[in-house]
Amino acid sequence: MKLDLPDIYNAATTFVDENIAQGRGKKVAIYYQDQTFTYQDVYEKVNQTGNVLKELGTDIEQRVLLVLPDSPEFAFSFFGAIIIGAVPIPTNPWMKAKDYDYLLQDSRAKIAVIHESVLPEFESIWNKPRQLKGVLVVGKPRGRAISFEVFASKASTRLEPEPTSKDDVAWWGYTSGSTGSPKGAVHLQHNMITITDLFVKPVLGMKEDDICFSASKLFFAYGLGNSLYFPFRFGASTVLWPERPDPEKILRVIEKYRPSFFFSVPTLYARLLRVERNYDLSSLRACLSSGEPLPPALFHQWKEKYGLELLDVVGSTEATHDFLANRPGRAKPGSSGEVTPAFEAKIVDDEGREVPIGQVGNLLVKGDANAPYYWNKHEQTKKTMLGEWLKTGDTYYRDEEGYYWYCGRSDDMLKVGGLWVSPIEIENTLLEHASVLEAAVVGQPDHDGLLKPKAYVLLKNEYKPSDQLKDELQSLVKNKLAPYKYPRCIDFVDELPKTVTGKIQRFRLRTN
Repeated sequence: MKLDLPDIYNAATTFVDENIAQGRGKKVAIYYQDQTFTYQDVYEKVNQTGNVLKELGTDIEQRVLLVLPDSPEFAFSFFGAIIIGAVPIPTNPWMKAKDYDYLLQDSRAKIAVIHESVLPEFESIWNKPRQLKGVLVVGKPRGRAISFEVFASKASTRLEPEPTSKDDVAWWGYTSGSTGSPKGAVHLQHNMITITDLFVKPVLGMKEDDICFSASKLFFAYGLGNSLYFPFRFGASTVLWPERPDPEKILRVIEKYRPSFFFSVPTLYARLLRVERNYDLSSLRACLSSGEPLPPALFHQWKEKYGLELLDVVGSTEATHDFLANRPGRAKPGSSGEVTPAFEAKIVDDEGREVPIGQVGNLLVKGDANAPYYWNKHEQTKKTMLGEWLKTGDTYYRDEEGYYWYCGRSDDMLKVGGLWVSPIEIENTLLEHASVLEAAVVGQPDHDGLLKPKAYVLLKNEYKPSDQLKDELQSLVKNKLAPYKYPRCIDFVDELPKTVTGKIQRFRLRTN
């Protein structure tokens, strides 16, 4: 499905200006710590930020690196760049100088908007990116940095949107770079409205009186939608919380602001369940989970404790947001749900031929929200953007009812004795044991050089590693799954390597 948009279209007018046109100027758009910002505030601050960027010489199509925690200034800068036709690049504010150096060099960003906490990292690379002309600092600047607050406060609150095309570039999202240098996925002006109108509206039913809170941060494609352009599209409110995910603090935020939508990742949901104190989560009507597969056991535990389904959804930076989703009231535990109205999907073999229902293959998705290319990465673009289709890198099978079942990343699948084995299936089975908090399965060659499953297991606090427990876990898998799938080796670990979003990094375990 495709939206009918005018040729001249600037995304910021949909997500900012339209709320004023709809009479929502006095409605709370952002809750941030002890502050509130109305849609009128957002409109004026976005225009002021756009004017600041223009005054600093930022022109249409030029990149603006955003290195900010979840905060109102992120929203102002993101849409302030888009409204003048510039290209914001949301960036992790917890990285190191070498990471920012790479992103500045690769993107050729002319302006960076950063938080004061990032200044020490930026100062060490200040003179390296020759395209960088100015650094705006939220907080206290020093040296050559400019105060975001002081500069913006003097700027006009009036700004005419740049008449961009619906196919002009709006923003970039860099991939996590777990298997190489981060790649900038380029997103167009029409991508965000495609997701909101063809996924959020028909599948999630978000409305003006909803409040969103996402533990996943704005610098990720998942969090960017959850916390910013989802609620702004429907005149809803968002809770922006700048800190790193901590279970107790997150539960306190939910209890304080009483959101109706909560977004997180399975690893964090598991940690939330282990908090002993009871918190009031009665305001929630939808809990979404993404970033890694949701184990059925976790689905049932959350529903038993809070009476809510965990809706497993799947997307990617390249697709802007979600292409598969479990719908409220008809979720299938363990599945990734159905194709959203914004996309089409097919499962193909290595030669590109569609496979029958029930057979594992490579998932491809087609939709008007797909990134057309990676910036300056021609070979990787050719391998991933296959004409209208995006190769997700995930292996799946589809059941008779149209639900998709994740089997692992293309390079995570194991072939044992000539048969495909899904690490996810083994991990979910291990998680059924009362002692297991987290599990990750990779392939390890045996003494004959043949690949066999190996499990890394993080136990709950009240359990201790033992040979007897290893035997129990191996027997559990043997009894639940085909015998060839059981992990030949189990290592008990104190932690599993993860990305900042909470995804388990199996590739790091494979090097052990």
